[in-house]
Amino acid sequence: MSDDIQCKPTVVFQGVHGAYAESAIFQYFGDDTPTRPCRSLECVFDAIERGEAELGMLPVENALVGSWPRAYELLFERDLRIRAEVIMPIRYTLMAAPGVTLADVRRVRSSQQALTQCEKLISRHGWQPIPAFDTASSAADLARQPEPDLAVIANRLAAQVYGLTILEEEIEGAPFNFTRFFVLGDEDPPRAQHSKTSLIFGVRHAPHEPGALYSCLGEFAERNINLTKIESRPRRNRPWDYYFYLDFEGHWQEPAAEAALLGLLRRASFVKMLGCYPAATTPHLGHDDETLSQEEAQHTLDL
Repeated sequence: MSDDIQCKPTVVFQGVHGAYAESAIFQYFGDDTPTRPCRSLECVFDAIERGEAELGMLPVENALVGSWPRAYELLFERDLRIRAEVIMPIRYTLMAAPGVTLADVRRVRSSQQALTQCEKLISRHGWQPIPAFDTASSAADLARQPEPDLAVIANRLAAQVYGLTILEEEIEGAPFNFTRFFVLGDEDPPRAQHSKTSLIFGVRHAPHEPGALYSCLGEFAERNINLTKIESRPRRNRPWDYYFYLDFEGHWQEPAAEAALLGLLRRASFVKMLGCYPAATTPHLGHDDETLSQEEAQHTLDL
């Protein structure tokens, strides 16, 4: 193993080798980055908090199907920091055991999300869809137990990892399918030129005070701070009460952001800062020149 590889931190992810989260790690940090799979999202947080890994890759949102609720719950419950964001295009690949051809396929196994997004191809061939837990484990299972009429839909990386034959690539029905990941760690990253800040807050007296949420968000609007995401999540110990996840453009130490956060602190029941990190861009869709590119953003992390 080279010194360069040894110097890179181990990055943990949920799933098995060949998962899209592992591809996100390689996209951001490079193909020689040491990775370690974890059974669950909770285990990703555990590994970092126990010092078993320095960083983790956490999926938080898909452009087509929305957010990962458990990811946001863990960001609320635990105390890790967001060090970077990664936006990765999701491309589905049809693969089978060596020797199996497209004409042999009668059944297709994958996650329900992948099966749904590749429904046109499946229907055109008249294949039987078989839902599974996720894409990469479907590929791993097929490699362990080959079946002559079965194909799986997974990441191209999974075909390489498990020695499967690629039958077709980019079979997804929607071209603009992206997943947003967070790089997690226990420290804040260096300040970037173009940043994004994430936080969670609660509203005082919610839901009984009219305009309470409006007044909280108004702190940002008054200072021309762009909110790129806001999402409500239920509080487990308070039925019908919610906390709010929020992203805004800029670094929290900028004067306008500091003033907005001070105003939010006065109006909110609590504010939890999740991190301030380099803002990434969505590949292939064009972006504002003032937004940091994915390649530029990765260099702000001290590997």
